Amino acid sequence: MTASSLNQPGVSWIVVACAAVVILLMSVAWLRPALAACKRASASGIGAVAFFYGAHVRAEQFESFDTVVIEPDSGFDPRAHTAHCPKWYAYVSVGEVAQQRAYYAKMPKTWFVKSDPSHERALVDQGAPGWPAFFVDEIVTPLWERGYRGFFLDKLDSYRQVARTDAARAHQRAGLVAVLHALKARYPQAQLILNRGFDILPQVHDQVAAVALESLFGSWEPSNQRYVEVPHDDREWLLGQAREIHERYSLPVISIDYCAPDDDACRHDIVRKIGALGIVPYVTDGGLQTIGVSNALLTQTEPEPLAKVSYKR
Repeated sequence: MTASSLNQPGVSWIVVACAAVVILLMSVAWLRPALAACKRASASGIGAVAFFYGAHVRAEQFESFDTVVIEPDSGFDPRAHTAHCPKWYAYVSVGEVAQQRAYYAKMPKTWFVKSDPSHERALVDQGAPGWPAFFVDEIVTPLWERGYRGFFLDKLDSYRQVARTDAARAHQRAGLVAVLHALKARYPQAQLILNRGFDILPQVHDQVAAVALESLFGSWEPSNQRYVEVPHDDREWLLGQAREIHERYSLPVISIDYCAPDDDACRHDIVRKIGALGIVPYVTDGGLQTIGVSNALLTQTEPEPLAKVSYKR
């Protein structure tokens, strides 16, 4: 079709105009789910979360989530999946190091304060000289270069297994704070989600995007290979921690709970209970090997403020 024919009013011009309108409407319809998800995430900074530690990550299965934490040794390449809303976070253990990690052999054995042969893990002395720099150079930097911009920091309370005195605990906490400060100094744009780490929040709360805890309602017992209900007192203690995080630091709180992967009723029930408390829910299997259920299930009704809610049986 030539420019001169387009300048003449008639059927050809009408066809072109109609086609343009149809294409525009189709584009808006196609983008609407992604835009809605991104808008939902921007409200809290986290949105609908997922934690998946399986060996094979299929990005299309996580399109309904806004924040996804995965096992970086799965080989997943976040750089190949930047067109959609999910923010890809890499799982990183701070307090313990598994022997199969590539960087384990590079660590001086004097940095390990306890080994667990049955789990092939070693507890790291957080106060060891050189540990913060090693953590950034050998653990975080390779992940950053692979495209990760978010990190889920786990095992922040492991030091309690060996630190028996106030002085020893203070030494370990100071080391953890130094690790986080070193990470943010190198990568100021890094987004961090802490798994617990309640003791160090006064020093690092302004450097994290959210705080996660586990098992408000449903728990997994690895030793017995069974799912159990969380005792009321344990739940109330965790809720107290969640309220303090909300009131003092205005950070989103995530609860990772556990149900059998084929028990949809359990998963949906717990998601609604957690969501009603003003906490971001995610319910999955004990090994985090299946895709769980998040707050995307919740209705649009506003949950009650976290500080005012206490769950009673």
